Amino acid sequence: MATVTQTDTRSENFELRSSPIPTREVVDDTEPPHSSKPSTAELLKILSAGFSFFVAGVNDGSIGALVPHIIRDYNVTTAIVSSVYGANFMDWFFGAFSNTHLCQVLELGSMLTLGAVLQVIAHALRSWKPPFPLFTITFWLASLGQAYQDTHGNTYVSGVKGSHRWLAFIHAMYMAGCLVGPFVATGVASAGSTSRWYLFYTFPLGIGVLNVAFVVYAFWDSMRLKRKQPPTERTLEADELPASRNDDAISLVKETLKNKNVWLISLFFFFFLGATLTASGWVVEYLVEVRNGDINQMGFVPAGFSGGSLLGRLFLAEPTHRFGVRPMIFAFTIFSIGLQVLFWLVPNIIAASIAISLLGFFMGPYFATVS
Repeated sequence: MATVTQTDTRSENFELRSSPIPTREVVDDTEPPHSSKPSTAELLKILSAGFSFFVAGVNDGSIGALVPHIIRDYNVTTAIVSSVYGANFMDWFFGAFSNTHLCQVLELGSMLTLGAVLQVIAHALRSWKPPFPLFTITFWLASLGQAYQDTHGNTYVSGVKGSHRWLAFIHAMYMAGCLVGPFVATGVASAGSTSRWYLFYTFPLGIGVLNVAFVVYAFWDSMRLKRKQPPTERTLEADELPASRNDDAISLVKETLKNKNVWLISLFFFFFLGATLTASGWVVEYLVEVRNGDINQMGFVPAGFSGGSLLGRLFLAEPTHRFGVRPMIFAFTIFSIGLQVLFWLVPNIIAASIAISLLGFFMGPYFATVS
């Protein structure tokens, strides 16, 4: 699922021997518009990051439309199929720690390519309807790849001039993928007398290959391994051995965990993503089982949520930046809670579809503005 911004939590007297992300100047988003135009190379990298978010969105946005078919085809319960979301959580958790270690060895382009390749492997395995345990594992692979790509793509874009606008763009691309995913998934799953829903994954497989090619082309200047830095004159005089890359990674994790802002933002996104995945991932099964909706028609409802989020990220990021993140996010949260209650209490599929679309609109700018 979606995305995590790396936070620099190092104190002033804490120095890493090799930084996981290439050092970038701190930019001021209040600069005049003409000074915030990125260079051609930067723009290409921003577009690559945006496309990787689109690929991730296609994967995440399609699962809600496919859940009813997965349950019936594999003959499993909702409790068992929820293991897919458990796999998503575990890989993001694993990615949070493995990322720091890998960054000591791989440059930015190599990390992004690794993430793209993992997603291609996952979609290739899914497209032939593997046994359910292996099908679940593919979500671990796909989300781990997303974790690496989203983290480093988001971090790169946050360092360019006018970053709040470009962050809104790449996160809008994610929701564009979530918008496209349900339409393609529902179309494939409902075609023919017997559903062959798993063929949908040939679509993310194809764009996943393009994602790999785009990343390699855009980030070719950092497609390499990091060189281990030789011992400095200070360490030689002190007769000390330079710390290993593993020690650097562990030190970075410890420094990060000491920052209370990391915990607060993580807790915020923990609940936010839980609400988002519930709204977009389970809405189809809810409308089919509780509201007696048609399974082939209800598959399009998550597209309303994703379309609302897409518009929210495009049109609400700028006013949120101008009027202040804290009061605007608080207002969006109040609106979102009200719409969720409306979705539960009104026993009407049309009203529920409208409510879920507006819910996506007000929840849309969370990532783009808080990142």
